[in-house]
Amino acid sequence: MMPSPLERLLENHPCLSACLPQIQETARLLEEGFRRGATLFTCGNGGSCADADHIAGEFLKGFCRRRPLEKALADTLERLDSEDGAFLGKKLQQGLRCIPLSGFPGALSAVRNDLDGQMDYAQVLLALGRPGDLLLGISTSGNSRNVHLAATVARSLGMTVLGLTGEGGGRLAREADVAIRVPARETYQVQELHLPVYHALCLSVEEALFPL
Repeated sequence: MMPSPLERLLENHPCLSACLPQIQETARLLEEGFRRGATLFTCGNGGSCADADHIAGEFLKGFCRRRPLEKALADTLERLDSEDGAFLGKKLQQGLRCIPLSGFPGALSAVRNDLDGQMDYAQVLLALGRPGDLLLGISTSGNSRNVHLAATVARSLGMTVLGLTGEGGGRLAREADVAIRVPARETYQVQELHLPVYHALCLSVEEALFPL
């Protein structure tokens, strides 16, 4: 039997065994959320912002599996347009609802100019988030204020808050429903462990929701 994504993660990065329970719980919450049609929002700053965008890309289309459209939708597309609809039916892939909060540059610049730069993610999440959705905040220190403020808004909306931090955890780890605190403190070392963690999470969810 092939090892699971989380088993492969520990084979390649044994140091992450210390946070395996939190990784497993995060995978479970993501899978359950996507199954019920929830939206995952992601956010971070700097390299963590790039990671938040990266995660969304893995969920919005096939990651390691193609995820073909359901036949009923493919047939509807072809019925609407015999040429382009058929093309779409063959090329499109099933996606999972994931929105990086950094993906609204106009709105974010307005918030920073009109309100307060630290409220950027919180304001966008307030407009888009709904009860039952999930927020994944990424902060190497765990103390990025705009990420923390977004987490506070998420909690007020009845969302599940997930954290991905360094060993210290910071404020984000204390307030998240589940926080994965990778065993590193230097920013670049934390980021080097964040990548395999969230790739394993994406793979785990994909294998659960799109079985071969």
